[in-house]
Amino acid sequence: MDLSRVAAHQPVRVTDAERDAAVLAPVVERASGPALLFTKRADHLGEHPGQMSFPGGGREPSDADLRETATREADEEIGLRREEFSFVGQLDDIHTITSYAVTPFVARVPDREYVPDEREVDEIAVLPLSGLTDDANYELEKRVHPEYGDALVHFFHVDGYTVWGATARILVQFLELACGWTPPDRDPEVVEMDPER
Repeated sequence: MDLSRVAAHQPVRVTDAERDAAVLAPVVERASGPALLFTKRADHLGEHPGQMSFPGGGREPSDADLRETATREADEEIGLRREEFSFVGQLDDIHTITSYAVTPFVARVPDREYVPDEREVDEIAVLPLSGLTDDANYELEKRVHPEYGDALVHFFHVDGYTVWGATARILVQFLELACGWTPPDRDPEVVEMDPER
């Protein structure tokens, strides 16, 4: 892993979304190798319940900027204190189906036990980069929707967890920059989506 390419990256911004959000992609250094920290969203949440995500959420009027949003949300969701970590860089914004522009920040965080806020987070998972970059753990789908069009969806299956959706899109860019990994050249499985979904 080489985070200097993340630090040097000039992020592409999304400026036409209805709402802004920010997430923190926390890098954990372990004796067994580097890893990323994810949260599993609580099942009762209205948006993306039960999905794997990075700590983060919507920007509040009191947030000075989106970096402050990511910092505040990481503290609220997993108890990561701002004095504990150091920012590395920023990845490209992504536009979500829920009309958010999500700004991802990358930070080095300590390898300690974190406590999830049960109102938002069911579980915390620290997944090794070696597993995330193992092509055997990767899948790609092409979802065809009659109203929204075609979309490529990445899936990472590691240690019993599946990272997909917006978080996987962020993860792909992180792995490309930090690890030189690129998705394997495979034909995606084509999935016809229900027009009611």
